[in-house]
This record gives sequence, structure tokens and C-alpha cells, in this order.
Amino acid sequence: MVFPSRKARRRELAQVAGSSLATQAVDISHLRELARRRLPAALFGALDHGSEDDVAYQHNREVLQRIKLVHRVLNDVSHRDPAVTLFGKRHQLPLVVAPTGISSWIAFRGEVALARAAASSGIPFTLTSTTDTPMENVLNEGGGTQWYNPIIWRDTAASLRGVARARDAGFDALVLSVDSNVPYNRPHDQRNRVTFPMNIRPSNLLEAVRHPRWTFGTPTRYLLRERRLPAFTNISVPEGLSRADKQKFFVKDDSLTWEFLHRVRDVWPRTMVIKGILHPDDAQRAVEYGADGIVVSNQGGGTNDAAPSPVEMLPGVVAAVAGRVPVLVDSGFRRGSDVLKALALGADAVMVGRAPLYGLSAGGEAGAHHALSLLGQEITRMMGVIGLSGLSELGRDHLMLPGDLEHFAGPGMPWKGPAMAARSHVDVESPAGVR
Repeated sequence: MVFPSRKARRRELAQVAGSSLATQAVDISHLRELARRRLPAALFGALDHGSEDDVAYQHNREVLQRIKLVHRVLNDVSHRDPAVTLFGKRHQLPLVVAPTGISSWIAFRGEVALARAAASSGIPFTLTSTTDTPMENVLNEGGGTQWYNPIIWRDTAASLRGVARARDAGFDALVLSVDSNVPYNRPHDQRNRVTFPMNIRPSNLLEAVRHPRWTFGTPTRYLLRERRLPAFTNISVPEGLSRADKQKFFVKDDSLTWEFLHRVRDVWPRTMVIKGILHPDDAQRAVEYGADGIVVSNQGGGTNDAAPSPVEMLPGVVAAVAGRVPVLVDSGFRRGSDVLKALALGADAVMVGRAPLYGLSAGGEAGAHHALSLLGQEITRMMGVIGLSGLSELGRDHLMLPGDLEHFAGPGMPWKGPAMAARSHVDVESPAGVR
């Protein structure tokens, strides 16, 4: 029998201690702080920043915070069910783990940990192609419902081979991102010389020393177990390319049009979800081109720093789709109450990316599961607070939007909610004849 060395045992205990600390976090903000402490500054910055000046990133949160939930009282809420059905499958929470390519660097085989956390939480997990663990391994080891998110490079034939591989592996759905086909402009990453796949430079060594739990738990484990650092194993890169040609290969295709969806559909026979929609006309067109679902998204503020919040655009997209396909939304969700606000505006579910990544950063699989558990607990609790037993009872009457607050301009004007206002015979804009 081979016993681990004292140093190896200390590292193992440090990993366990970190995992235990993460599972004691009281909310997503707490997990974010733990992640900030554990990760090197450049890596945490890549996780925690958006595009350019972070205007869209911050705006996503501000919009959700301005929306208020109006509670209804004296309803029996002793049995509350937050489950939803998406594409014919019932899930325990109205959540989906969003595709995030940084997971391989945050934790050893982080995508497997996220998949397991999602499966144990009863929700779908989305794997993106810019991760390290082979997609077949993630599917088999992670379990649960899994969707696949391919990056479309200029070599579209190679990208479509990846789609075919995901089809043959058995993923339930394809999530095609359509709003990130030009290079990002992320000054924070540029200043820190962060690229993916990442390269370990001499300038990174001090950060590695400062963050030993990440250093020994992630890059060192890759080097010891796989004799390499994380790479893009799920991308079909042509053989024999020089280093310069490989750099040219990893450029996204900015010439894509709606007709490309037909090419994808020729390869992919199952559920196809289009992610990155903001404009209602684009949502309607996506459905016309065969989309089975829509994700209203600005990529967490990661592409267009001047973009509106997806939550601002959500009602228009829901109206345009008119119930023909499910509508999901992402970007900026940190609380269970945030999720209920989106559902009240018409979303069928919410994708969360950074929240489980904070958990993964802080405590591996246990931390990711804890992040999803925190959101689930908050959703269930807030359902009781506002008087819901099931999510089907949630509607516009439970919301107070910024525009609704105009009632304060008129003395003595009561807020009645949209449904009650429509039923009222009183002039809501000018009660009791006051002008």
C-alpha cells in the first residue's frame, strides 16, 4: 500500500477545508468573495468582468434591483413547488447552468463538477466547446440533462463536425450563441494578458505562490494527471496546422447569417436553442428559422457594453414569440428573487453562469452545488413570501416596475397593478378628477 506524502495530505486537507468553507457561504455574494480570495487576480478578473467599462455588466444588476415583487397574503403556501418543464422534461428548479468556457481553469475538470452539481440539483447543464474535458466524458461522468454550446469558427465545417460529435454523444439540446461572433474588447484581460487557453508566464508565478490552493488544485493536478494544461479538446482542429495557422483557426466566423441555422439543422435533429437574442424581431425570425427555444441574453455584459439588460428586452421578446417556443433569459442573476422577477415577466427559466462559477471557484463541485442550492432555497422561500404555491401562479400583478411608480406624481393615487387597473372604472392617471 502506498501512503500519500505529508505534503500531499496537507494539500488534500486544504482542498477539503476550502470545500467546507464554501458550503457555509450564506449567499452568492459570499461565494463571490471566497472565489476572489482563492483565484489569481487575473483569473478572477476574467470571471468577474464584462466588456470595456463594465457598463452593461453593472446595468444588468441595476435593472433587476429596480424591479419590485408585490406579495399577496393569506394564501396557503405550506407546499411550494418551484419545478418547471422545459422541452418535455421536468426540472426541479427554473434554472439552467449556462455555458462558461473558463470552468476548466477555475477548477480541475470544472465542467464535470458543474455538470454533477446541476444533475444533483435537478436542472440542465450546458457545456461549451472551449472546455478541456472531452464532451463524452462530461456527459457520462456528469449525468443529468446536458445541453451543448458550440463556438462557430471561420472553419464552419470543423465547427459543424463538433456539432455532429455532440449529437452522436447524446446531448439533449444544442445552444447556439449568435451574439458573440466578433472579438471581445475586454481591457481587464488585455492588461493581465489573459487568453484562453491560458499560458503560464513568469509574471504569473507570484500569483501562483499567493494562491497555493488554486495552484496545487488546478494547474498542478492537470500537469500531474494529464501531463498538460487545459486545452480545447472538444474543438475539431485540423491536423498538421502550424502554430500561426492554429491562431488563425481560432477566430470566430463573423460572416454568419440566418441561413446558417439551416446548416446546423441539417446536422442537429434535436432541440435547438438560439442564445443572444435581444430584439423581438430577431426572436420571431429565429422561430421562423426553426429555433425550438430562445435565450434573451447580452452574455453577462461580455460583448456589447452599450447593450440593454436582457430583462428590459424580455417582455417584448415574449410577446413576439407568443408562446410558440420557451423563452429563457440570463445575465445578472444573483438572487432567487431575481429569478422570480424574470419568470413574472414571461421567462420560462433563467440561465445562471457566474453564480455557480463563484461556487466552483470557492469549493469545487460542493461549492457549485451549494450555489445552486442557495438559489433554489431563495426561490422557494420567496414563493412563500409573495404568496405562491406554484410558479404558474406568478404573473405581472406580482411586479412593480419603475414605470409603475409614476402613481406617486398624483396625490392619493393608489397603485392597483396592471390587471386591477384595467378592471377599474376609476381614471388611474387622474383619480377623483384631479388634474
